[in-house]
Amino acid sequence: MLRVVIVDDEPLAIRALRRLLAAHADVTIVGTAEDLPGAIATIRATRPDLVLLDIELGRGNGFDVLAGLTPAPGIIFVTAHTRYAVEAFAVAAVDYLLKPVRPERLAESLARISRAAPRRQPLTLRMPGRTVVTEPQDIVALTAEGDFTRVQLAGQESLMILRSLTQFEEALPHPPFERISRSMILNLERVRNVASRGRDRTLVVLEGLELPLPLGRAAALRLRAALGSLGQPG
Repeated sequence: MLRVVIVDDEPLAIRALRRLLAAHADVTIVGTAEDLPGAIATIRATRPDLVLLDIELGRGNGFDVLAGLTPAPGIIFVTAHTRYAVEAFAVAAVDYLLKPVRPERLAESLARISRAAPRRQPLTLRMPGRTVVTEPQDIVALTAEGDFTRVQLAGQESLMILRSLTQFEEALPHPPFERISRSMILNLERVRNVASRGRDRTLVVLEGLELPLPLGRAAALRLRAALGSLGQPG
């Protein structure tokens, strides 16, 4: 899954890029920003693989965003101006797209960054007589059960692993994994719906699980806050 942040000072431009990215099942938008401070904060918080970055951002520009990041993620500049192209490639941009962005040009750029983006380290899950190696993105949810953690994989039976939830929290990338309570970690990239069922009960629907998971009030509030910080509806 390619994790993307969109930075543009025009909300209409952000919405246009959202629509184009929706055609790519292997892309998830983990945040958006409309100004220089917001861009730097969002990128630092979400650690995306790729930023679709406008150059002219009111009181700052896209090059100022890069100056505030070490290391910088992959960058595709998206702008209405041709005059910055040389400077863009001088800072090792993956691509330089002119507005309005054509779907086929965006697809080319995404393919290029997908080939260059580092793969997340697989996770080894050991049980008596069996070992499962899985990619982090295939993990949907983790719940603590005594000394064990129940690991729920997309479209598979859950696994009981003799490892604490805190150990998993330290091993998994944050985001997209968010600890929303003492006993539960969720993969925010797989959250599809959060629905209240009374004051103290919420159901969260996750891609890869057949049934929704129930949440208490505090966990639901933490989940909605985490989703909101990534620009996802909650």
